[in-house]
Amino acid sequence: MTKYRSTIDVTTYTFDGLVDLLAKATPLRSGDQLAGCAADTDAERAAAQWALAEVPLRTFLTEVVVPYESDEVTRLIIDSHDRAAFAPIAHLTVGGLRDWLLAVAATDDAAATLTAVSPGLTPEMVAAVSKIMRNQDLIAVARAATVTSAFRTTIGLPGRLSTRLQPNHPTDDPRGIAAATLDGLLLGCGDAVIGINPATDSPQATADLLHLLDEVRLRFDIPTQSCVLSHVTTTIGLIEAGAPVDLVFQSIAGTEGANSGFGVNISLLREGNEAGRSLRRGTVGDNVMYLETGQGSALSANAHLGVGNRPVDQQTLEARAYAVARDLEPLLVNTVVGFIGPEYLYDGKQIIRAGLEDHFCGKLLGLPMGVDVCYTNHAEADADDMDTLLTLLGAAGCAFVIAVPGADDVMLGYQSLSFHDALYARKVLDLRPAPEFEAWLSGLGMLDAKGRLRQVEPLSSPLRALAGTR
Repeated sequence: MTKYRSTIDVTTYTFDGLVDLLAKATPLRSGDQLAGCAADTDAERAAAQWALAEVPLRTFLTEVVVPYESDEVTRLIIDSHDRAAFAPIAHLTVGGLRDWLLAVAATDDAAATLTAVSPGLTPEMVAAVSKIMRNQDLIAVARAATVTSAFRTTIGLPGRLSTRLQPNHPTDDPRGIAAATLDGLLLGCGDAVIGINPATDSPQATADLLHLLDEVRLRFDIPTQSCVLSHVTTTIGLIEAGAPVDLVFQSIAGTEGANSGFGVNISLLREGNEAGRSLRRGTVGDNVMYLETGQGSALSANAHLGVGNRPVDQQTLEARAYAVARDLEPLLVNTVVGFIGPEYLYDGKQIIRAGLEDHFCGKLLGLPMGVDVCYTNHAEADADDMDTLLTLLGAAGCAFVIAVPGADDVMLGYQSLSFHDALYARKVLDLRPAPEFEAWLSGLGMLDAKGRLRQVEPLSSPLRALAGTR
């Protein structure tokens, strides 16, 4: 195992292999402290970042973080690596990659260059370079990259910010879900997906919700897609039973063990992808997977150990989940950045940093990356932190965010963004919805001459009949 060393002042720090080096170089977060892999001091962290910057990118193809023999995610990463795409940057170190990315981001053809090199990047390379980048670096490079996907709307186009309308209800009451859906649509949300976290994973309850959303979509000819976030096996069964499934959802993670904890493996995910595509319900594309991730998921499943039985830092494991997502060519991927709790991201500062890292890594790896800008009520965070992260993500070219009525998800019991927050980001940053959804809003007379959402009274809106759905 390679030893990595760095000297600051008169102190020499030694790091026992790539797993240890990556962990010690990670900006401070409570999850790594919980796992026992974080740097003990700021000086040790700086030394690790210095040493990491000198590591050749080729090292990540020979010194894996999680054993190849025992982990199918590692096998996917190594076996699918595109060496031709990697060739232009193969001579670089991690620090050299940072310099190259920033230089490319300043050019007019940055998007094409980053798209071409993306298949040659591994999650560990991208995680490594993110650890030595400032927040503005993460924003600048992510903004320069363009990743699009499509089903009934096109996600990820420059100058656009889409939203998942999340009308959750603690008892899956159709009236409550319809009311929340109406609220979101009237405020211009829902172009990424209208997605419900069901209160139960019952196939019948899931089918009922799918029919409810599909009836609403068809009645008002809404160019969007719906999703009930049940387990992939439940969704496959419903597809076979003829339910109106648009997107196939699943939570994923960065190790085989963590995915097993979710009850999935790569083969099953591919089966779900094929099942969703077989329905051919998309109109402008056939990306059918909706995937959620989050820093700390592998640690919470006790599936975070790597080479030498050492704990792998949560941000590197998060980036590895994006290799699984990339294999499935999804419509949507989002990190639920503050959802798992302060045990993994303690406060607003850590949540903001993690959200920028996740977005940067996902987008650089070729994903239509969104973020659930959120926190739990026992975290040291508040709505001001979420305003900051939302604004930074909008500047970084984030594909979509999640929005709920009043920013308070009454079913999951956490704080996310409100529909009004999405309007704020679009107005202040001059962003627009997906083009197909924007045309629909315009056709209903809900946009003004500048393409901004009009104030619409619910009872005078063309959507008023939705209030009486079911």
